[in-house]
Amino acid sequence: MSSSKRQIKLNAFLMATGHHVAAWRHPEVPLQAGLGFAYYKALAQTAERAKFDAVFLADSVGIRDASASRTLHRSARVSGFEPLTLLSALAAVTERLGLIATVSTTYNEPYHVARKFASLDHLSGGRSGWNVVTSSNEAEALNFNLDRHPEHALRYERAREFVDVVTGLWDSWDDDAFTHDKAAGEYFDPDRLHVLAHQGKHFRVRGPLNVARPPQGHPVVVQAGASEAGQALAAATAEVIFTAQQSLAGAQAFYRGLKAQLAHHGRDPEGLKILPGVFPVVGQSEQHAKEKLEELQSLIPPDVGVALLSTVIGGVDLTGYPVDGPLPGNLPEPNGPKSRFRLVTELARTEGLSIRQLYQRVGTARGHWSIHGTASQIADQLQQWFEEEAADGFNVMPPTLPGGLDDFVTQVVPELRRRGLFRHEYEGRTLRENLGLARPANRHLLARDLKAAA
Repeated sequence: MSSSKRQIKLNAFLMATGHHVAAWRHPEVPLQAGLGFAYYKALAQTAERAKFDAVFLADSVGIRDASASRTLHRSARVSGFEPLTLLSALAAVTERLGLIATVSTTYNEPYHVARKFASLDHLSGGRSGWNVVTSSNEAEALNFNLDRHPEHALRYERAREFVDVVTGLWDSWDDDAFTHDKAAGEYFDPDRLHVLAHQGKHFRVRGPLNVARPPQGHPVVVQAGASEAGQALAAATAEVIFTAQQSLAGAQAFYRGLKAQLAHHGRDPEGLKILPGVFPVVGQSEQHAKEKLEELQSLIPPDVGVALLSTVIGGVDLTGYPVDGPLPGNLPEPNGPKSRFRLVTELARTEGLSIRQLYQRVGTARGHWSIHGTASQIADQLQQWFEEEAADGFNVMPPTLPGGLDDFVTQVVPELRRRGLFRHEYEGRTLRENLGLARPANRHLLARDLKAAA
């Protein structure tokens, strides 16, 4: 059963043991969570049974603060699968579920990225998505012949050109280029092959790509930056954006502002789906949900909480400050994730939070929207954000896995369906079809048509 009514899009953001920084210590989280394929297979199939649009895997090509952190040995976020490898395996055990992975433009080359996502799109039958990031983890630079990240503005300038090269490579072949004409001995029509011949400031890439045009035309382009540069990149290139918002008003301002920017690029506002992150703790009663959250919070050792907060605000060492005192003023803005730095420091100022209170807030979902309550109460809040122009859907961040995802799927999803806000069945087979996104035309055919029209 499907509906013509606008409906919420749901993405399951999978992070090994769950999104709470102490999730791995929870008694219901398996000891080997996140270390085997069967675990992720079960999570993906749970999301698909619930008709989620996609699962999403974040990624970093380095262990954050590996050389200095005194609490690294207490973290469950130091080992994980390379996401495209894992998603390729998950493609074989799912049928409709979208498969989105983070791959950085800072520490990769466009040809590699274009080839890998085109391959995943073919292997999955058109279900892949690329989350474009510029890397926020300074430790990554040390693994790629650098002492530190390139500057923020330069990373985004490179990213813009990077995306243009990747999408150009995806257009190397017309959709019908491969004729497979055995009688004539022609495997493909040479007139339907296009050489990119890109020469820009950051890249020289001849092409063509040695993978046929993806089933979706282009895998869905996702973006997760919310700084001014990140929003500009999203407005020009993204079809889905993951964002961290703390309030309805803030989410509305971001939603309306970013949608308005699309006109500058000749884009339809419906061509970009905005999915704020949400960390939902679901209980049988509001008190039960509160107790579940408090249990998780009690598992955060203070030194782990302070280390996490230090990382989120750009690597500022907070160990010398009283944990029940305020965040120090005049903190330098980092070369890393500027939007998250601003969100967290503003949260501390506006609510008068101590370092301990702030790391507890950040320990749930690193600055994303955290809510708790009954399924009905959570659905109320999601519905309000959706209907009042704050979101097109949500990037669901389960507190623990697998339990947090199970709670959302078995309790909140049925409530959203009762309200006519979420699908009963998938609309199509590809990620684009299910998200309601148009299939992009091949740029070379567009150029030819424009030339013919002139």
